[in-house]
Amino acid sequence: MNLKSLVSYFLKWIILAIIIGVFSGLMSGLFLYSLELVTNFRAINPWIIGLLPLGGLVIGYGYHRFGKDVVKGNNLILEEYSSPQNKIPFRMAPMVLLGTLITHLFGGSAGREGTAIQMSASVADQLTKRFSLDKEERKIILICGISAGFASVFGTPLAGAIFAIEVLFFSKINFKSVFPSFLVAFIAYYTVEILPVNHTHYSISFIPTITFETLFWALFVGIPFGLAAMLFSKSTHWWGKLFTKYIIYPPFRPFIGGIVIAIAVFWLGTTQFIGLGIPTIVESFQAQQLGYVFLLKILFTGFTLGAGFKGGEVTPLFFVGATLGSFLSIYIPLPTALLAGMGFVAVFSGATHTPIACTVMGMELFGIESGLFIGIACLVSYLFSGRKGIYSPQLIGGIKGKIYQSFKKSTFENL
Repeated sequence: MNLKSLVSYFLKWIILAIIIGVFSGLMSGLFLYSLELVTNFRAINPWIIGLLPLGGLVIGYGYHRFGKDVVKGNNLILEEYSSPQNKIPFRMAPMVLLGTLITHLFGGSAGREGTAIQMSASVADQLTKRFSLDKEERKIILICGISAGFASVFGTPLAGAIFAIEVLFFSKINFKSVFPSFLVAFIAYYTVEILPVNHTHYSISFIPTITFETLFWALFVGIPFGLAAMLFSKSTHWWGKLFTKYIIYPPFRPFIGGIVIAIAVFWLGTTQFIGLGIPTIVESFQAQQLGYVFLLKILFTGFTLGAGFKGGEVTPLFFVGATLGSFLSIYIPLPTALLAGMGFVAVFSGATHTPIACTVMGMELFGIESGLFIGIACLVSYLFSGRKGIYSPQLIGGIKGKIYQSFKKSTFENL
C-alpha cells in the first residue's frame, strides 16, 4: 500500500468511524435513558407485569407484519458478514428499540447488548451504498457497527472493539478492520460519556496473592462457568425451537409466553429474575447468593427470548455468572467479589466464544489487577461451554475448534 492509498484509507475510515460512532453513541444513550425510565416505572408499578402478554402480542405482530427480514437480530448481522446477501434494513433499529423497551416495561427477562448492536449495525450498513463500499469494506462496516454498539452500551471501548472482531472469528477477518473497530468504539463510548447517562460500576476490593493454589482455583472454577454458559445457550435455542414447533402463528408466541412469565412472577412473589437484574448483579459482589438464583435467571431469560421477546443475552449472562460465582464462594477459597467478577465475564466468554474480549472487559470493569484470574476463568469457560453459543451462525475456531474436532467422536460430540 503506497502513501496515497494509506492516507485515503485512514481518511475514509476516520470519517466513517465518526459518523457511525456518534450516531451509535446517541442511539445507545437514548436507549439506556429510556430503558432506565421503563425499568423504574415497572418497579414502582409491578401490576403492569400482568400486561406482558399484550406487550408480547404487540412485539410479535409488529415483527410478523413489518419485520420478518430483521427478526433474526444479531444472527442476521453475523450471517450478512459471513455471506453477504442484502443490506440490513434501517427499520431494524426502531423495531428492536421499541421491542426491547416493551419487553422490559412489562417484565420480560432480557438484556440490552442485542438492541445496541442491531441499532448500530443497521445504521452503519446504510453507509455501504452512500460511500460506494465494496464487499470487503462492507464487512468492516458491520464490524464497526458491532464494535460501536457494544462499546457504547457497556462503557467498555477496548472490549467492544475486540469483541466485534473475535465474535466473527469463524469467518475470515480483514486486518484492515482493526483500526476502524477500535476508533469507532472509542468515539461511540465518548459520545455516551457526554450524555446524562450512567453506566453501572462494579468493584473488587481485594485481589489475593497469585499462588499455585489461587491459580488452581481460578482454573477449576472456569469449568462450572463454562457449563453454565452451555446451559444458557442450549436453553435459549431449545425454547425458541419449542415455540416455533407448537405455535404456528408467530404473534401468539410472545403472547402465550407472556402469560406464563406473568403467572410465574406473581406466583414466586419476586421480580428478581425479570428485566436486566442489575440490583442482583451488584449484590453478588457484596453477599453470597443462593444456588438456585442463576438457574432461575437462565430459565426466565431462555423462555423470554425463545418466546420472541426482544433484548439481548449478555446482561442476563452477567447475572448468571456473577450469581454463580458468588454462590461458589461458599466452597471455593477465593473472595466473593472476585468470583462474582470472574463469573460475570467468564460465562459471557463461554456463551459467545470470545475469551480475549471478555478478559479485556473484565480488566476494564474491575481493574487490571484481576486480569490473570479473569483471563484463566474466561479461557477455561470458553473451552468447556460446548460447540454452540448464543449466536447460531457462529462456528468455533482456533484452539477450541481443534480440540472439539479431535474429540468429535467422544463425549464432546453431544455437547
